[in-house]
This record gives sequence, C-alpha cells and structure tokens, in this order.
Amino acid sequence: MASYAGARPSGRFEVIAWLFMRVSGIVLLVMAMTHLVIMHYGITVNELSFDIVAQRWDGPFWRLYDFVLLGLALFHGANGARVVINDYVYSKGWRLLSTTLLVTASVVLMIIGAWVVITFDAARFAV
Repeated sequence: MASYAGARPSGRFEVIAWLFMRVSGIVLLVMAMTHLVIMHYGITVNELSFDIVAQRWDGPFWRLYDFVLLGLALFHGANGARVVINDYVYSKGWRLLSTTLLVTASVVLMIIGAWVVITFDAARFAV
C-alpha cells in the first residue's frame, strides 16, 4: 500500500516511531538552540577553543547533555531515513538490505559517539 502525506501510521512499531519523530523533533529543537546559545553567546568563533570544550566536558552534566543530543539527532535522522526507504524502495529485498545497512550504520555511529563521550580525557591532549 502506497503511503501519502498525512497518512496515519498503523501497527504498534509505526505508531511509536511516528510519536518518537514528533517528540524528538521538539526536544532536539530546544536542546540544539540551548547548545548554540550556551556555546556561542558572548564567545566569537575565534575565541572558541578545545580548552573551552574540554573544560565544559570536565563534569558529567555536559557529557550527558551532548550524549542525549547525539542520540536523539542520530535516531531522529535514522527514523526519517527509514520512512524514506519504506516510501521509495519498492522491492522487499532492497528494502530489507537498505534498512539493515541503515540500522547497522546508526548503531555503529552511536557506539563511536558514546565511546568518545565516555572516554574523553582532555589531559591526553595537553601539550
């Protein structure tokens, strides 16, 4: 069955994915705007440095904030790409392959991002 703009989702997973897109979009907007204001208010691009970011990541709050921002952005985008695949890839085999590659890439990127956030130590980069 072809989908169209405004189509209501059917099936439990699709309803949850549809709701996730709406909620994560709003949360991402607030978090991204907060991130921009905090990182760039009163600081010019020339003043922004590794030391400022390292100092910010010295405590757990900003690491968690950036981790949540990363996760929401990654899975919001992956869910949108999944919808595009479902809408435009008609062959079941290609759809399965595309979706599998998308999920694999998303999980790998989330693991890499989590690894960076968890293991970051500014002292290792001190000159």
